[in-house]
Amino acid sequence: MPERSGSAAEKKTQSAPQARPDPDENLVKVFDSEQESEAMIVKGLLDSAGIENDITAVDMLQQMFPSVGGTVILVRQEDAEKARRLISESKQTAASNDQMSDETAEIDITEKPPAKA
Repeated sequence: MPERSGSAAEKKTQSAPQARPDPDENLVKVFDSEQESEAMIVKGLLDSAGIENDITAVDMLQQMFPSVGGTVILVRQEDAEKARRLISESKQTAASNDQMSDETAEIDITEKPPAKA
């Protein structure tokens, strides 16, 4: 009997997590941050571009070096340039948007209001 569309196997495949690069491949660091939330945003950016990546917490000897740590994103060596360019472009866009939001209309509050008639 043929399997119907929408079978449990198909649903399992569709809900599978994003593919991760094989740890035996040559992986390179393309991003690091002390803020996990920032790393998760970059991971989403790379995922949406179809770049397989691995996000790893770096908790290096927290007892001896409390300020050392954070999150690192690794990609395959052949995807590294594309990933870095995408991250750089995203940062430039964010900086540009921040600069535009700072350019609001300014009102000179030192002027006296018009006299009432």
